[in-house]
Amino acid sequence: METETLERILREHPFFKEVKEHHLRAIIESATVDRFEPGDVIFREGDPAQSFYLIRTGKVVLQHACYRVEPVTVLTVGQGEITGWSWLFPPYRWRLTAIALEITRAIAVDGAKLRARCDEDHDLGYGLMKQFAKIIDIRFDAVSERLVEVEV
Repeated sequence: METETLERILREHPFFKEVKEHHLRAIIESATVDRFEPGDVIFREGDPAQSFYLIRTGKVVLQHACYRVEPVTVLTVGQGEITGWSWLFPPYRWRLTAIALEITRAIAVDGAKLRARCDEDHDLGYGLMKQFAKIIDIRFDAVSERLVEVEV
């Protein structure tokens, strides 16, 4: 994917709307395009967390291993959604497993590289933290609702 296309996609996405131009450049420099087939594990709970993903097309199920025999589906995310914030917080390990439910195209952003840039540029780090905090808040509500369903 050409850099201009990647830049256009990120610039038009609500998550990146408030990101300053020079910060968007840092994100683009850390981004790659990925494709996952149905059943592909995008990331696995407990493994090192190195990226976050903007889902362009497809659906991804987020699961948590627990006391049950089968993992619990926590949430399903799709087109336009961001998944993965474990790269932001020590010990930088995935807290969930993400599995593609269908052919999924995503933009992966190298979180380790971006984290280093955030250490150098605290405005970038603060801006990303605010954006991820919004997602975490929304996801917490969704997970809370899902837990009520699971307990019933």
